[in-house]
Amino acid sequence: MTDRKAQLAANLAQVEERIASACAAAGRKREEVTLIVVTKTYPASDVRILHQLGVRHVAENRDQDAAPKATACADFSLTWHFVGQLQTNKVRSVTSYADVVQSVDRAKLVTALSAAAVRGERELGCLIQVALDAESGERGERGGVAPDGVEELAAAIDSAPGLRLDGLMTVAPLAGEYAGRQRAAFDRLMEISSRLRAGHPAANMVSAGMSGDLEDAVAAGATHVRVGTAVLGVRPRLG
Repeated sequence: MTDRKAQLAANLAQVEERIASACAAAGRKREEVTLIVVTKTYPASDVRILHQLGVRHVAENRDQDAAPKATACADFSLTWHFVGQLQTNKVRSVTSYADVVQSVDRAKLVTALSAAAVRGERELGCLIQVALDAESGERGERGGVAPDGVEELAAAIDSAPGLRLDGLMTVAPLAGEYAGRQRAAFDRLMEISSRLRAGHPAANMVSAGMSGDLEDAVAAGATHVRVGTAVLGVRPRLG
């Protein structure tokens, strides 16, 4: 086993233990939570090692990094999640490899994703990114739609050819009433999810929690956690 593979295996084992313990504490089954490894800034060689170690869901936030990486790993069975803010001029590229876009936050993006998915003869899963800091008026820079805009956007996705409404995503806010209160933020997301599922029962995916707060997300009921640093290590600085 190479040094890098051994390192990733050890890190994955620690993350797995954290998720399993969080599930046990919350009275949930381990299989209720899917680990998505965020591989941004790391090479395709790491993605290939992760696949060897059993990882099946990976995430990227920049198309210019993700597209060549997805191509390099096309021989592996992986589910690719796009989690970054997405500009419409990148949509055609992203829809060529992503299985799920977790950062849908405006109607214009829905229109662009639908057109690209139809053109590529693909069905693309969509998560609505919810900006929990929008309610306080202290909107951060991470994107997302305010909670009161979720239903309208959900209806747009639901009626768009080539798109599938899968659920919701959030990042714990750095501003507003939920800053530093990750569990409260994720509980709020679950409330919004419950309302969404009343009209869209299949939209039951809830993506929340990262390396530092995955336990809070699992406790609140998240179905997917996005973990990067805890698996891959401290990210190298981008040039």
